[in-house]
Amino acid sequence: MKVLITGITGFAGSHLADYILEHIKGAKIFGIERPRSRRDNVKHIRERIKFFDCDIKDYSSVKLIMKKIKPDLVFHLAAQTFVPTSWTAPTETLATNILGELNIFEAVRDVGINPRIQIAGSSEEYGFVCKKDLPIKETCPLKPLSPYAVSKIGQDYLAYQYVKSYGLKAIATRGFNHTGPRRGESFVCSNFAMQIVKIEKKLQSPKIKVGNLDAIRDFTDVRDMVKGYWMILQKGKPGDVYNICSGEGIRIRDVLKELLSLSNIKIKVEEDKKRRRPSDVPVLIGDNSKVRRQTGWKPEIPFKNTLRDLLRWWRENI
Repeated sequence: MKVLITGITGFAGSHLADYILEHIKGAKIFGIERPRSRRDNVKHIRERIKFFDCDIKDYSSVKLIMKKIKPDLVFHLAAQTFVPTSWTAPTETLATNILGELNIFEAVRDVGINPRIQIAGSSEEYGFVCKKDLPIKETCPLKPLSPYAVSKIGQDYLAYQYVKSYGLKAIATRGFNHTGPRRGESFVCSNFAMQIVKIEKKLQSPKIKVGNLDAIRDFTDVRDMVKGYWMILQKGKPGDVYNICSGEGIRIRDVLKELLSLSNIKIKVEEDKKRRRPSDVPVLIGDNSKVRRQTGWKPEIPFKNTLRDLLRWWRENI
């Protein structure tokens, strides 16, 4: 079985590679990475993966790789994934996320293959959600509040159109917030953990800068998340969409409190207005009943363990 992972050097991509190597016998993993991208996240498994330099916005490169590999499964994770960046670089966000996916679809059609393809969407697609719609089902109206969310909706709809028009085997996942070791410092849990460790090592004054602490999010450990990716691609229905989430909400303020409780250093919390978004989603809590019912997936790693592992990772990498 040949498995292609776009964005393999990223956060979720590296954990997905870990999962496949550990649990799926006979799988050969191929990874697409941007030219000169860092391989820190996959340094422990780099000898077990075949890498290809490729900008997914370059159709000719994508087609060449598809022709060489002819994968059985494609996990399309390469994207501009940071919500705040989508306000400062909306064109790049839309081009990378939507046109990049289009190139994947057109390449497999031109090469004459039809692998099962996972499209990594986001809970941000739901945007502004009324209380009556909580927890959020896949049928909830999409009301995006960022260019990033719009780009992910575009990916979902493009996948549906190609399934119906050309018979592609594309399946969309809408992952709610996920975190764990290797998460980039721009993301909230990881940013808190990084600042705490810098304070512990006297690399930062004992003040942790924060943005909106009142938002409520549904967090899943990345290691559970990528297991969901795998199970959905095996058992999910092409053209359909699946939430991957814990089904529980936690206020960002409580995330910070839990992380601070894991440190012996006294730290002052300070609001930084620059960390607030132009518009923010107040509450995101997902309903995972569909993915549980159709695939048997369920979250298994307690969130406290996730935060402990995240903090440990930063202590080892600063």
